[in-house]
This record gives sequence, C-alpha cells and structure tokens, in this order.
Amino acid sequence: MKFKKLWLSLVAVAFVVTFTSTVHAQFKLQGDPKIAMVYFAVKNDGGWTQAIDEARQRLEGQLNVKIPFTEKVPEVASQIRPVVERYIQRGFNIIIGSAFGYSDTFLELSKEYPKVAFLNPAGTTNGPNLQSYYGRTYESQHLCGMVAGAMSKSGKLGFIAAHPIGLVNWTVNAYLLGARRMNPNATVNVVYTGAWLDPVKERAAALALMEQGVDAIGIHVDTPAAPIAAQEKGAFATGHHRDMAEFAGKAVGCSSVWVWDKYLEPLLKKISSGAEWNTQPYGEFLGIAHGGTDIACCGSMVPAEVKSKVMARRQDLINGAHVFEGPIVDQNGKERVAAGKTPSDADLWGMNYLVQGVIGKL
Repeated sequence: MKFKKLWLSLVAVAFVVTFTSTVHAQFKLQGDPKIAMVYFAVKNDGGWTQAIDEARQRLEGQLNVKIPFTEKVPEVASQIRPVVERYIQRGFNIIIGSAFGYSDTFLELSKEYPKVAFLNPAGTTNGPNLQSYYGRTYESQHLCGMVAGAMSKSGKLGFIAAHPIGLVNWTVNAYLLGARRMNPNATVNVVYTGAWLDPVKERAAALALMEQGVDAIGIHVDTPAAPIAAQEKGAFATGHHRDMAEFAGKAVGCSSVWVWDKYLEPLLKKISSGAEWNTQPYGEFLGIAHGGTDIACCGSMVPAEVKSKVMARRQDLINGAHVFEGPIVDQNGKERVAAGKTPSDADLWGMNYLVQGVIGKL
C-alpha cells in the first residue's frame, strides 16, 4: 500500500508539472557523442534490464559505437550520482538510465550538467536535456491476451502482476479485453505479488491459480517463473519484457516485449549529430507504431487463424485504434469510459480500477 501511494503521488506530481509546461528550450550536444548506460539491476535478469541491455547491444551495431554500462546501481541518489558523475568526468555526454527510481536524481543531474543529454525509461521527470519514456504496454498485452483467450480451453485465465498501479493495471485490463475478443466469456484472475522481481511468489501464485482451474497465465513481473510453472503443468502462458519462450518454449505462445532500440536509434543519431533536440515536457509514451513495445508472436502451438486475427488487430492499433475505446465498465458496473470515447494519457497513468471480467482486488 505504501508503494502504491508513493507511485500515485509521484505520477500526480509529474502530470501537474508536465501538463502545465508547454515548451522546453532546445538542446544541442557539444563535442563528439559518448554514450553510457546505468542499470539498476543485473544485465541478465531475464526481464526488464536484460531487454534494455539487448537494446544496447543492437544499438552498438546500429550506431557503430561502444556503449559501456554499469549494472546493479540501486534506485537511490547516493548510488546513482557517483556512477553518472564518473562517466561525465570521463567525457560521456549522453547518459541513459533504466528505472523509475532514477527520476529525481536524473532531474537534479540534468540541471547541474546542462551540456549532457539524459534519457530514462520508466522515468517521470523531464527537462531541456532530460527525457523520460515508456511504452504503451496495454497494446502488446492486449494482443497477448487475445492469444491466451483463444488458447484457453476453460476460459479461465490468470495474471501475475507486481503492484496495483496504473501502468500495471492497464496491462491486466487490456489482457482481459484482448481475451474477450476471442472468447466473450473469458475471465482473468489477477494476483498482485507486491514486487517486480520475486520468482518464489510468482511461481506460487501461478501454481495456486492453476489449481483453481486456470489454464492460461499472463504476467507483468520481471521473471519467467510463472511461465515455467505453467509449462510444468501443461498450461499456456504469455511473457512480458522479453520473449519468454526462451525459458518455457512449450508453454509461451506470445510475449509483450520491449524494442527500445527502434525508438533510441533515430533519437541518438539526432542528438549525436548536434541537431536541435526538443525534449517533450511530458516525456514520450510509445506505442507499437513508435517503437516502445511490441509482441513476439506466435508460438508453434498457436493456430494460424489465431495469429492472423492477432496480427490484424496489431495493425489496427498501429493505424490508431485504441484498446480502451468505450464503453469500458469496471468490476462494480461503473462506466469508466463512455461509448465511442477513449481515455486520456493522464487517465491511463492513473488507472485505479479493474474492468468487468477481472477477478481480484487492487
């Protein structure tokens, strides 16, 4: 609960700041570009950080540069600041972070070092030389929900989630809406573990759900523990962050994945060229069309007809369709999005409800 209140407070502050701001001053990189990255976890965590590191490796080839990194830098200023400042002292002038918890420290550093460009995925702070960015994961999870809805024989789906905050709740809700495109009677039973990375809790939650008759499991946590458990029990699963078929190839038929290099490659080329960079006062919120998130789909167990429907829906989203186009009704029957309307980005970040068809509590 403490984490939830903290997150909502910070998001509220971010929206007050960003939506009352209009224009940031233009930034121009001076000197030869030198890029470095800072990770809050180990580079091979199997999830969020590994997806960032794999993007780094692709960027090295795309940009023909070496991009050093430091891993295991906790989300506290006393740990972040010395690592970043050592890079700056060595001449690095483009610093890329990796975590929500870097937000405040990156903002402070960006003001102290106005000639350095800062980028931070999942951040909430922005400035003339600082841009945060995140993906519209409700799009990719919606598509994987379609696959799960089609593959489930019981119509009982499960979902292992970290924290009951907006960016997690929207994936749970989108998963259900996707499943119901394939099976109008599908339900999703959600379990919140209270942690981004806790494979013991994730596995236990998956096993408990399967004992209750769930035969397809989705996730918004950082490890493949739940998909592995699903494979052991002969259930279907979908992954998050990376293609988790790597860990449970017989179970995983779709994964919501990060494709950060698709966004970062052109941006880093622009910054590196010395061209004017106008940061967005409220950061970048990237859908499939713009290189934030996408899907790895579909596993060999998924029928061609299902894959065709999923990919057609993916194209619809690229063309401008919205996962949460109304009417959207919550668990208590309250209309949250009116027919024909779509939620604002602020509504999405503040999503504090579960839609009808989701079983569980925030």
